[in-house]
Amino acid sequence: MNAKHKTVFIAFSSQKGGVGKSTFTTLVASTMHYRLGYNVAVFDADFPQHSLMKMKTRDLAMVMENEALKKLAYKQFTTINKKAYPIMQHKADSVLEAAHEFVNTSSVPVDVVFFDLPGTVNTPGILKALAGMHHIFTPITADRVVMESTLIFTQLLQDVIMKKGETSIETINLFWNQVDGRESTPLYGVYNQLIEQLGLSLMQSQIKNSTRFRKESETDSKTVFRSTVMPPDERLMKASQLDLFIDEFLKIIQL
Repeated sequence: MNAKHKTVFIAFSSQKGGVGKSTFTTLVASTMHYRLGYNVAVFDADFPQHSLMKMKTRDLAMVMENEALKKLAYKQFTTINKKAYPIMQHKADSVLEAAHEFVNTSSVPVDVVFFDLPGTVNTPGILKALAGMHHIFTPITADRVVMESTLIFTQLLQDVIMKKGETSIETINLFWNQVDGRESTPLYGVYNQLIEQLGLSLMQSQIKNSTRFRKESETDSKTVFRSTVMPPDERLMKASQLDLFIDEFLKIIQL
């Protein structure tokens, strides 16, 4: 293990289910690992759903049953000559130790470890796990309930964890998800001001909403967006502006 090699710990974290934590973990991990040449690993500590573990099983089955995807996967494997990134299941209260152990014993240097953590602060060990992250990214949608719980949660992180000083956290970043390109709702302006007043960081990139991403699980599709075994299709990345998000994400984590 090269002592100089810095492994970055990252969580897409939110107090609200259904805003896309697992989806973003997968999209960013797959883009970095399969397209940008980084080595990543994922810890799925979102007990009891463990949706990433289930997703990987589903993704592998889908590739095996779909000729177009099978060709894509074969081409990818022969081009980058890289295995799928590992996804490990773990309880939140000991996930940091498990991740450090994994990084220290890995035969290849690990650039980023992503953590899919439970969406509730009441989970045992969750605050300790969050305090062990270097960067936290929180998807938000222009919905009052989502915003209230997110802002309370983000302030809690900033006040409780970061001010105590016993933390690895360098940045906490909010970003808009599911933005409808057609509607310029005044809500965004109101929330942007509020986020600024609270002294929280909001990313420039916004992820656009598109029905096309919902169709990705159809068995005869020729492209993938969210997959643990392949990177997102480049056209879909552009359509959702995920490409711009990834650029900004990489600047923030400074690998």
